[in-house]
Amino acid sequence: MYGDEATIRRILTELGDTWAVVGLSSNRRRAAYAVAEVLQRFGKRVIPVHPKAETVHGERGYASLADIPFEVDVVDVFVNSDLAGQVADDAVAKGARAVWFQLGVIDEAAYERTRAAGLDMVMDRCPALEIPTLERRAG
Repeated sequence: MYGDEATIRRILTELGDTWAVVGLSSNRRRAAYAVAEVLQRFGKRVIPVHPKAETVHGERGYASLADIPFEVDVVDVFVNSDLAGQVADDAVAKGARAVWFQLGVIDEAAYERTRAAGLDMVMDRCPALEIPTLERRAG
């Protein structure tokens, strides 16, 4: 398990509301599109990060994390596992407070590097599935 309940809760409720979603484009058929919608519904500002740099859900997109001209709290990663480690390293360089690898995105070395850099990290989970259940699990 790559992300205990306390870490999940901290990322979703305490670390800030600006989420860069790497892999988010205007393609409505992609999981990132629906997950970003859920995050917005729960009060998160969702910043699309995709080579096309498209505006999605009303937010301007950027081609890379480094291109975002403001602080990012959480980096949510929707790329293949073989690319995810570089994104985690970019998140550390950007000064993010946490990294979240989506379902099926696993890179144990990146997990260890990111945690060693002092960031919270969750891997192989989905915030859109976790956030609606926070209140139920609060006890």
